[in-house]
This record gives sequence, structure tokens and C-alpha cells, in this order.
Amino acid sequence: MKNIIRKAFLVTFITIGLYSCTEDSKDPVAKESADDFVLSAPLDGTFVLTAATADDEAVVVQWESADFDYPAATNYKLQMVKSTDSFSDDQTLNASISLGNFSSVAGASFEKSLKVREFNNLVLAANPGGIGVATSYKIRVYAVVNNQLTSSEVNLNAKSQEATVTITAYDAFDEFDRIYVPGNYGAASTYADWAPDNAAKLFSKSGDGKYEGFVWMNNPTPAFKFTEDTTWTNDKGDITENPNSFTDLIHTGGKDIKPADGAGTYFFTVDWNLNKYTVGKRQVAIIGDATPNGWGTPTYLNFETDPTSPYFRMYTIDLPLVVGADGFLIRTKDDWSEKLGSLLADTETLQATSPNKIKFGGQNMKVPAAGNYKIVVDLRNSANYNLRLIPN
Repeated sequence: MKNIIRKAFLVTFITIGLYSCTEDSKDPVAKESADDFVLSAPLDGTFVLTAATADDEAVVVQWESADFDYPAATNYKLQMVKSTDSFSDDQTLNASISLGNFSSVAGASFEKSLKVREFNNLVLAANPGGIGVATSYKIRVYAVVNNQLTSSEVNLNAKSQEATVTITAYDAFDEFDRIYVPGNYGAASTYADWAPDNAAKLFSKSGDGKYEGFVWMNNPTPAFKFTEDTTWTNDKGDITENPNSFTDLIHTGGKDIKPADGAGTYFFTVDWNLNKYTVGKRQVAIIGDATPNGWGTPTYLNFETDPTSPYFRMYTIDLPLVVGADGFLIRTKDDWSEKLGSLLADTETLQATSPNKIKFGGQNMKVPAAGNYKIVVDLRNSANYNLRLIPN
């Protein structure tokens, strides 16, 4: 049963900042218009999003075509900001989700259905602190003509009127099965010592009893176990101690797991059903010709420990980036055996501000434009590793 009421946003566009292109640009002649926008939204613009309905339809966005006075191949995005904020003129700063590519012709109309998961991700991109709290947001649809020539003096784009909706978002972690990693590192690492109800978590992407994830352990002699829930009812430790096997788990008589590589980030895999696990030290770094150090030297990111930061428990660094010939990757092992990149089959130019999903073995990534960025790598949930580029 779907718990989300089907909503529809009907949008009529106005083209902005458009005029006839120069002969040099060879772009088609675009329409200049100063007509008013018209936006019709439901009177009940209230959404309560839940993890249990993540695959259900949340909203149907409907809009009339932007009119560029020729059949323009156009990408449309749904953008969102808190109602107390304003949309930025720099479109890379606005949280957005693609609605798809369409041929824009006067009089045409389009629609796009968004799942609860997609809508929730957009809300969290606009307001990371919006979990569990009914919050007012402004939305609009933004259109930009694809494949515009770099020599063109015109940026062919259009935007809809704004609508205001109220949304309660959920924690994306709630969608996935998880186990817990209580240990002596907790209090020094933003959690609590030996407390399953306040410990790092490992998530299962498929709900099949196989878990993985990264845990930052700020203790020179870390020790820990795994628990199935937030109690010690079904904890598991290593079958041996001094040294551990670092492969086999057992419930009754399980020993504390004590890796010997000191404080830092560790990567885990756990097969709960087969009582198997792996653990190894990692360093989260950005590397590539988009970075000041190029492909030869990684730049290591820092784990954010400030609970008031919107990037709490993520890896961040401020860095000047260029587009580069090959872009960059996120590397977690210096021998190149483990790196994260784009989900696409080829190099991807990332969106600024919004989360970009990444995966092990992924393709190279590029920044949308040269500039200074806060690079934010979120490895808290193995089902949703992602990277954000926040322009500084």
C-alpha cells in the first residue's frame, strides 16, 4: 500500500536571458520572452517520506515545455531549497535531481515520476538536517539546452515559478539491514566505548546477511566485536586471540578483534551467516590530474568529528580543482587495488552540491568547472557511497 499521496506540479516556463546568437556561435536563434510564469501546485503540498515506502511513487512532476523558438534538446531538473533560502544564480549550488532530457517545443507537456527514495535524497541534499522534521521547501523546475557551444555568448535556459511544499524526510540508513561494531575506540571516535546502541554500523546492500563498510577508529590499539542489534544478545568475536584469525567469527566465547595497524580508518566485510569477516587499514584520498598533486601523489581527506557540521562522520578536504584531461578518483589503497569512481561506463562530469553516487572500481570523475571546492566523501552507508563537490 502506498503511503504517499500522488502529487502533480504543473509548470509553465519563461525563457530568461536569451537572445539571438552570434554568427560565430552557430547556435540556433533563441526566443527572447518576458512573460510571467504560472505554477499550479496541490493545495495539500505535504509529504511524509518513510524508508518502508522507498520504492513507491512519491510525486509526479508535470510541466509545460520551455519555448526556445526551435526544437531544443533540453535537460530539465527539479531544484529545491529550504523556504527560508533563495535559489542561487549559480545553478551548480542548487540541490537538484534530473527529470530527463526532452525535445522542447511550444505547447508540449512532460511528466516525470519520482520514487520516495529519489525525493528523499533531494530533500537531504537541500537540507541534511531535515530528517524526521516537517520542513517547508521551495521547488522549481530548471531547464537548460543540451550541447551548447562553448563559444556561444548565450546560456539557453529557463526556469519555472516556485512552489512551496512541506516534507518530512527519513534517514536513508533506515532502508538497509545493519550490524554494529562496538569497541574501545568509540568514545574517541564520535561514539561511545563498548556500546552497541552508540557504535559504528556496517550495512548490507542486498539484505543477504553480507555487510561492509568503513569505520574510523581513533585508538592506537583498537578492539571491537560485532553485534546483530543494539544489545549484546547475539554478539560475535574472533575464534582465537593473540593473534586473532582475522577470518572466522563465533558467538559463544568470541574474542575481541584487535587489528595491529593502529588508529585510523578500517574497511570491513562480514558474512554474518557464514561467520566470516575481513578487516584492513585504509586511507581515503583524492587523486588525479584535477588535483594539485596530479596522478602521482594522493591528497588525503580528513574525518569530520564535529557533530554540528553537516559533514559529520564524512571525509572532507578543501582543495582547488581543475577539469583536467582525466579528472580524478577516490582511492582507499595506495597500491591502486581499491578505488571508487562513477557508476557510469565512462568518465562522468559530476554535479556540484548534490550527492553523486560512487562505487568500487568506478570510472573517472570530473568537476563541472575549475574552482575551489570542499570535497565531501560519504562512506557511512555501503549501499549509498557518494561524493559531493561544494563550491567554496
